[in-house]
Amino acid sequence: MPMRDLSAGPRVLLRRLRELMAEPLDPQERLDRIVRQIASNMVAEVCSVYVLRSDGVLELYATEGLNPEAVHLSQLKMGQGLVGTIAASAQPLNLSDAQAHPAFRYLPETGEEIYHSFLGVPILRAGRTLGVLVVQNKASRTYREDEVEALETTAMVIAEMIATGELKKITKPGLELDLTRPVTIEGDGYNEGIGLGHVILHEPRVVVTNLLNEDAESEVRRLAEALGSLRISIDDMLSRRDVATEGEHREVLETYRMFAYDQGWVRRMEEAIHNGLTAEAAVEKVQSDTKARMMRLTDPYLRERMHDFDDLANRLLRQLTGFSGRSIGEGMPADAIIFARAMGAAELLDYPRERLRGLVLEDGAVTSHVVIVARAMGIPVVGQAVGAVALAENGDAAIIDGDDGQLHLRPVSDVLKAYEEKVRLRARRQEQFRALRDVDPVTKDGKRISLMMNAGLIVDLPHLPESGADGIGLFRTELQFMIASTMPKLEEQEAFYRNVIRQAGGLPVTFRALDIGGDKVVSYFRAHEEENPALGWRAIRLSLDRPGLLRTQLRALLRASADAELRMMLPMVTEVAEIHAVRDLLQKEVQHLSKFGHSLPRKLQFGAMLEVPALMWQLDELMAEVDFVSVGSNDLFQFSMAADRGNARVSDRFDMLGRPFLRILRDIVRAAERNKTPLTLCGEMAGKPLSAMALIGLGFRSVSMAPTSVGPVKAMLLSLDADRLTETLNAALDDRQPREPVRELLMRFAAENGIPV
Repeated sequence: MPMRDLSAGPRVLLRRLRELMAEPLDPQERLDRIVRQIASNMVAEVCSVYVLRSDGVLELYATEGLNPEAVHLSQLKMGQGLVGTIAASAQPLNLSDAQAHPAFRYLPETGEEIYHSFLGVPILRAGRTLGVLVVQNKASRTYREDEVEALETTAMVIAEMIATGELKKITKPGLELDLTRPVTIEGDGYNEGIGLGHVILHEPRVVVTNLLNEDAESEVRRLAEALGSLRISIDDMLSRRDVATEGEHREVLETYRMFAYDQGWVRRMEEAIHNGLTAEAAVEKVQSDTKARMMRLTDPYLRERMHDFDDLANRLLRQLTGFSGRSIGEGMPADAIIFARAMGAAELLDYPRERLRGLVLEDGAVTSHVVIVARAMGIPVVGQAVGAVALAENGDAAIIDGDDGQLHLRPVSDVLKAYEEKVRLRARRQEQFRALRDVDPVTKDGKRISLMMNAGLIVDLPHLPESGADGIGLFRTELQFMIASTMPKLEEQEAFYRNVIRQAGGLPVTFRALDIGGDKVVSYFRAHEEENPALGWRAIRLSLDRPGLLRTQLRALLRASADAELRMMLPMVTEVAEIHAVRDLLQKEVQHLSKFGHSLPRKLQFGAMLEVPALMWQLDELMAEVDFVSVGSNDLFQFSMAADRGNARVSDRFDMLGRPFLRILRDIVRAAERNKTPLTLCGEMAGKPLSAMALIGLGFRSVSMAPTSVGPVKAMLLSLDADRLTETLNAALDDRQPREPVRELLMRFAAENGIPV
């Protein structure tokens, strides 16, 4: 069925959409009614909305005309099918026979095979693709230009719905929309240091909230007046005596004037107004459409012109809205990281120094004045961070690493925790423990305790010599996967592990095999919704079901450890049979590498983590099967107590230093002694002097912790009589009618013996 004349259609449609946006509806119902309204207004038999997720998948969020059961089930990757092609190119597709297009992909669950004509437009905001809006009809026809424009205008409304976060409520658990995905940008480190904080855009974007006009002619006049003022200001700047007759500054202004007088730009904005948008919304729409196209250009000159156009459009928006920008310091958080394309030294000095945590520049150089000033102020700087401003929003969490030239925008929790550790280490420098760094960690009665540190990123490794740790007792390999946008290839993994071993400087490193799943979401790995993810398909369970994933990591570890020692352990082992299965895969990789002449590790230490209580009834079999055991105290405690450590209501309900858990740990120590199997413990318990003291009293002689904890724990054990504590602790654990909690007993023991805890 052909679509009717749309000369007045867009205005009617936008008015009805505005009414829908104002109604108190849940997100799914609102979206369902929006697609029905679009289909009705445009006389389309199908209207569908696909939303882009952070894993690069376009998910069907609502439809009128297709099979309703396909909603939240039908998915296409970026670049896949017609919808994926639109998202990847940020360009509309207007087809009279969709199935004849080479990119067409048939999704049987949708029932769309009966529809021929197809019009799809990208849902854009600030040049970024957030999704795709589609209409379809059975009859073969090509949609007119005004119909395409109408659908693009309508897509702006849906873009704002996505941008406000409303659709998060109907997003599957464990998934995120693309607008909120973590992003890592590789730039250049211009000034060392680490900054954790929140984004402040140096030139904040004007947020257009008034999208729909009541009087198109009035809006056209407003646009013309604003354009006139903008042109006059540019002409004035060019005529000033202090502007050279040639050079870079004048070239930029000439580019501004060219854009300001461009009739094509003006015509597109006027068309958007006639379709129902306000003057400022029309500017934003044309700006976003143009930016989406130009962002995909590879020519550096044309990409630079994109910045000029973007700046000009923002100036026009300020003219229309009366937005004069934010006063320096107004609404600025206490931990501000400034994001700018470029800025002058004086502009940086205008910001309150005590609130600055870092500076991110898309342009600039290490010798530019603003960088020199930032260095003098002690602010970490990352430059050449291409695309940072477009990807960031005011208030986004950010980490700036001036040492490695990295920017982490909306970082995952594990990355944030790793950097928090580094900041704490740098801030405190552990002055009170510096003198102990090279002191051997031996108790008063001669028991040597191996103090190891936990790590997971290259950024952690400088902590190793600083902390005085004996090595890395837990290297979390999954962090490399979590911060990557695609699955790390064999060569990337190998290079990463080799770098870790090299930076460890001959000290032992224990790599934990991939531990993803549960709360460790990897955007490009499709997770399954689970009732209890911590108890579900994660860690070694996932790896054994995806042996290709595990074998790639095993091969990378073996190659990276050539002619060195490889220490690796398996996470979340539940049955000894799982160790056998991994050993078989490991042996196959050893044979493969030997066959093709690769060097192998000179020594292989194969261990397992004890985190699942089921292993308590397999202790002797476990100890006989592995070269070492590492107790994962965090998971073992939560599983033993059936208390989710991520649930604030129960996470502190039970005490790690309570008798039940300490008895479990003592049984593990005794089994290790019985089987002469090396034993260590990694987790939060090892990093607190009081609980570390308890571990030594139980018989642990190796513990692994955050690098900042090594000094305090060493100070504790240097004052400790381990045998005396063991006697006291065993008596307390064997007492069936205890008089005091173990925690209080330990604190009293420390106080009476002058032990710093």
